[in-house]
Amino acid sequence: MTLQQLKYVITAADAGSISKASKLLFISQPSLTNAIKDLEEEMNVSIFNRTNKGISISKEGEIFLGYARQVLEQAYLLEDKYLHRSKRKQQFCVSTQHYSFAVNAFVDLIKEYGHDEYDFSLRETQTYEIIDDVARMKSEIGVLYLNSFNEPVIRKILRTHQLIFHDLFTAKPHIFISSRHPLAKRERVSMEELHSYPYLSFEQGEHNSFYYSEEIFSSANRSKNIRVRDRATLFNLLIGLNGYTVCSGIIDKELNGKDIISIPLDAEGEMHIGYITHKNSLPSRLGAAYIAALKRHILPQL
Repeated sequence: MTLQQLKYVITAADAGSISKASKLLFISQPSLTNAIKDLEEEMNVSIFNRTNKGISISKEGEIFLGYARQVLEQAYLLEDKYLHRSKRKQQFCVSTQHYSFAVNAFVDLIKEYGHDEYDFSLRETQTYEIIDDVARMKSEIGVLYLNSFNEPVIRKILRTHQLIFHDLFTAKPHIFISSRHPLAKRERVSMEELHSYPYLSFEQGEHNSFYYSEEIFSSANRSKNIRVRDRATLFNLLIGLNGYTVCSGIIDKELNGKDIISIPLDAEGEMHIGYITHKNSLPSRLGAAYIAALKRHILPQL
């Protein structure tokens, strides 16, 4: 196995085609095909599924590519340090629940490391996909929370996928509501006072389990429920319908606007918000920088 072969398979995977990859790599298509096949035989893994329509990444290939990207990243770090070869496209992906501090940390990362060329991804997505992304090494880092209700189930899933949860901070339950909401002037609100207002939460798709919910107290019985997919829609409905959602209480007025406020919820419970990584992965330079940025944005708001 060589670094060149790893570069070949990663380029083919990103291009989605052997012919496109061969052009990007300036080698013949048969040479690229043979190099990939030699690597698959040596490592005893089928990285690609091959059909008449082309190639697709196999399930075990996704895991292999995750490791391959780490190896190349470490090799690039050595080149940057000792050969001063810094002009290359930076690549990084993070998957997260809908947290403003995760977005702000991502902005900081791009400002610091996004030079002339970069390919960064921020996936605000469902909890199941966050775990799956990090397990398959599509994302280096996943941001989510644990509490007394979901922790036994989520911890078991993380162990099964060889993932580690790293605690960032503990938050008491709050609600997000419109600044014009009838309860907006209250110092604290109770669950009973919220009963007549629409409850908004992030939809979890096919895995719409209470354990995957992004909101604490997801199993509580509510008469008015609205599920959405993105943060902008949720905030618009909070304002337009006098709705509410349960959250960590950390809010960024520059990112989310002044129309949304946070109020403590008078209910017992805690959210342990943190990030997950793969047990067998080494933190990349970009991964370490993103985690540091997360902590910078969290600490002033605690």
